[in-house]
Amino acid sequence: MTLIDNGVYVDGKRQHTPDNLDETFELTRSSGGMAWIGLYRPDDVELLAVAEEFGLNLLSVEDALAGHQRAKLEHYGDTLFAVLRPARYLDDLERVEFGELHVFVGPNFVVTVRHAESPDLGRVRKRLEQEPDLLALGPHAVLYAVLDQVVDEYAPVAAGLENDIDEIEDQLFGGDVEVSRRIYELSREVIQFQRALSPLEDVVGALQRKPEELGVPAELRDNLGDVLDHVLRLIDRVNAYRALLENALNLASTLASNRLAETSIEQNEQVKRISSWAAILFAPTLVGTIYGMNFEHMPELSWEWGYPLAVVAMGVMAVILYATFKRNKWL
Repeated sequence: MTLIDNGVYVDGKRQHTPDNLDETFELTRSSGGMAWIGLYRPDDVELLAVAEEFGLNLLSVEDALAGHQRAKLEHYGDTLFAVLRPARYLDDLERVEFGELHVFVGPNFVVTVRHAESPDLGRVRKRLEQEPDLLALGPHAVLYAVLDQVVDEYAPVAAGLENDIDEIEDQLFGGDVEVSRRIYELSREVIQFQRALSPLEDVVGALQRKPEELGVPAELRDNLGDVLDHVLRLIDRVNAYRALLENALNLASTLASNRLAETSIEQNEQVKRISSWAAILFAPTLVGTIYGMNFEHMPELSWEWGYPLAVVAMGVMAVILYATFKRNKWL
């Protein structure tokens, strides 16, 4: 069901809850109130019916149907079209899920088109229905409340990313070989979060700086200023996260290079030890091999001291080689 909630408001109070869009259009015209229509992944027929009733710009309608838009605010006559990129942190997966929300705001209507599970627009509607004075300011008050909810839901995302970065710092010095991959994946999430968040500085700033041009009631300027303050603080945090991850990636590369160098040095030492012992064993083996040949005419073959001398020679050569390798720190 794409029609999630549907109400007609007069003077900040909900007067009607129509069963379908046609009834909503009729009640809005007859009561002179404001229609607030919440859609979830509507099809072409439903959204085009809304567009025809309220005179929505067809380019913005195409954007809402196609999705995959960047966060922005566009002005078409007396209608505003806002694209927001809400996000939520999935604790079980340690991953950030990004959504998309389109908001059409006109003189007597608000239409929200949601393409993901966040933000919680039911909470926004409940809050405004409990503040009729704020809701009485009209459709722009709904836009403010939606912006406020999206920004509020960014806070847990920032906290989740910060926790992931802390875990990466532990992995870095713990020798985890998968840490570079995790840093890369987390960097991508931070960049996506940055792309969703950064345009809101211009979106909220424009609503606050140009209220007359955009039809924003003056009473909402302070509220929008508070949202902008939260956005700026979040932008600073995300920029810091990105810098931390860049440093972490550089450190991971350095540590990996150091570990590789240490391994190479250790291997060289092992080769030296093996080569040294091979040389030490080779010398007596050479002497023993020569005098072990079954030749009839060999020097000192019949000499009484030939055997002791050969044994002593083998021992002396082994000792000399051992002392040489030890002095050169090969052993």
